[in-house]
Amino acid sequence: MFLGLVVLPLVLTVILSFHAYDHSTGIKNEFTLAHYTAVFSDSYYLGIFWRTLRIAALTTLICALIGLPEAYILSRMRDPWRSVFLLVIIGPLLVSVVVRAFGWSMLLGSTGLVNQTLQALGFGSVRLLYTETAIVIALVHVMLPFMVIPVWTALQKLDPMVEAAAWTLGASRFTALRRVVMPQVSLGMLSGSLLVFGLSASAFAIPGLLGGRRLKMAATLVYDEYMHELNWPLGAAIAIIVLVANLAIMLAYNRMVEARARRTLG
Repeated sequence: MFLGLVVLPLVLTVILSFHAYDHSTGIKNEFTLAHYTAVFSDSYYLGIFWRTLRIAALTTLICALIGLPEAYILSRMRDPWRSVFLLVIIGPLLVSVVVRAFGWSMLLGSTGLVNQTLQALGFGSVRLLYTETAIVIALVHVMLPFMVIPVWTALQKLDPMVEAAAWTLGASRFTALRRVVMPQVSLGMLSGSLLVFGLSASAFAIPGLLGGRRLKMAATLVYDEYMHELNWPLGAAIAIIVLVANLAIMLAYNRMVEARARRTLG
C-alpha cells in the first residue's frame, strides 16, 4: 500500500517534471531540465518558496510557544477537567479546514468582528484579510493540536516525582521545568514541530482562501500551474522542489534536536 499510494505517485511526478511542455501542443514526449532551470532562475518562484518556508517556520514557533504550556497544564490536570480540556484541543480537528478558513475570513474581514472590536475601542480599521498575518493566525489555529498532543504524550511518560525531587533540592519551578522537564519532552516537541512545519508548508486551503490570488504559497502555486496554466510538468517540478526542501529542513532539524537530547539525557 505504501509503494502504491506514496512511492509510485512520487516517481511518476518526478518523471513528469522532466517532460517538455508547449503551450500550443501540451506535454511532449521529450525530456528537459528547463522547468527546474526556470524555477531556480526566477525571483518570482524563489520569493514564493521563501514565503512558504517563512510562514511554516513562524507557525511552528508560535505553536510551540502556545502548545508547550498547554500540554504541561493538561498533564497536571485531573479528571474530569483533563477530558474537557483535551476535547477543547482536539475538537477543532472535527471541523473541516475549509469551514475554519471561511470562519477566519469573516472574523478578519474589513467588517468582521476583529475590526468592529478595534473600532469600538477607538482604533482604526486594520487590513488583516489577504495578508501573511491572516494565514499565520489560521494555520496556528489548525496546527496547534498537532503540537499539543505529542508533547502531552511525552509528558505522560515522565514521572512527576522527578520534578518534585528537583524542587526539594532547591530548584525553582522555572528551573525544574527548564532543566528537568523540557529535556525529557524534547522528542515530543520534535515530533510536533515536524508535523506542524510539514503540514504548514504544504497547506493549500488556508493560503488559498485567506491569502487571495496575490499572496501565494507553494501549494497554491502548484495548483495554479496544474489547473489554470495546464503546465503539468512545471507544476510537478515545483512540487518536487518543495518536497525536497521540506525533507532537507526537517531532517536537519531532526538531527539537531536528537543530538541535543542525547547530550542532555546521556
